[in-house]
Amino acid sequence: MHDTLPLLEKTRFPSIHRAHLDTLQVNLGYKCNQSCVHCHVNAGPNRTEMMDETTMALIPQVLAAREIGTLDLTGGAPELHEGFRDLVRTARAMDVRVIDRCNLTILFEPGQEGLAEFLADQRVEVVASMPCYLATNVDKQRGDGVFDLSIAALQKLNTLGYGQEGSGLLLNLVYNPQGASLPPDQITLQGDYKRELRKHFGIVFNELYALTNMPIQRFGSTLVSKGTFDAYMDLLKDSFQAHNLPGVMCRSTVSVDWQGWLSDCDFNQQLGLPLGTSGLKRHLRDLLKTGLDEQPIRVAGHCFGCTAGQGSSCGGALEH
Repeated sequence: MHDTLPLLEKTRFPSIHRAHLDTLQVNLGYKCNQSCVHCHVNAGPNRTEMMDETTMALIPQVLAAREIGTLDLTGGAPELHEGFRDLVRTARAMDVRVIDRCNLTILFEPGQEGLAEFLADQRVEVVASMPCYLATNVDKQRGDGVFDLSIAALQKLNTLGYGQEGSGLLLNLVYNPQGASLPPDQITLQGDYKRELRKHFGIVFNELYALTNMPIQRFGSTLVSKGTFDAYMDLLKDSFQAHNLPGVMCRSTVSVDWQGWLSDCDFNQQLGLPLGTSGLKRHLRDLLKTGLDEQPIRVAGHCFGCTAGQGSSCGGALEH
């Protein structure tokens, strides 16, 4: 796999600083039941990195110490971690909002029986990968048969109340472009998704998040192999919108890897970039003693992916 960090470090990006920390985004491990082309984590069935019990036990302590209101669980497939359900129960008992970044097909994996019911019972917000409402596009990006399983999973979540008006069970979908292009207008695309999924499958959901593909890990390496890395970076830079800077996710979110090390965002984590600009590694346990407000954020060329066009974050477009 091609290392894109040296290429990204050649590009200057405006300096930014942290605001108040309100979200702890935790990667529980890189094991996944899928291997998606666009995956910036390079997750897959053969990955073995998983968070240990000692690190996992720090999460509720940090949530309390820093009065963090949102726990955002990601992977890989975070549900594959054997401590996933206990962690969710603990956080919800603390009245912390929990987000599960779910690939949908995980609901049908052996050993995951009752997962959908568990998520509903704990009132976990589900953010589900669904790169298109057409089967051919989804299977091309995520693997043969993924579309049909994803539809079945969404229908199952709907029967439990997810996405239904007045239920309070939030079901948000995530769109990624098929290749080296910016996402289309999020509001327009959301309307298309809602119309097509309801018409053909009876599926309802709350919001669609349109995310920009980051030129790192598996996707970045593919760009290098095809000779299109520079062209994609030019697209991101030429589409830069300064008014997106105040809303980028790294200002209010900190990313925790499976070993507990901190980064400014999930993308920096995958590039091996530690939190801040000092170059010193900081661990989850450090948040028990001190916060992060006003600290500088480590930036590089990939940050243009979060500020290009409508902007992009874990909550979708920044410009509505």
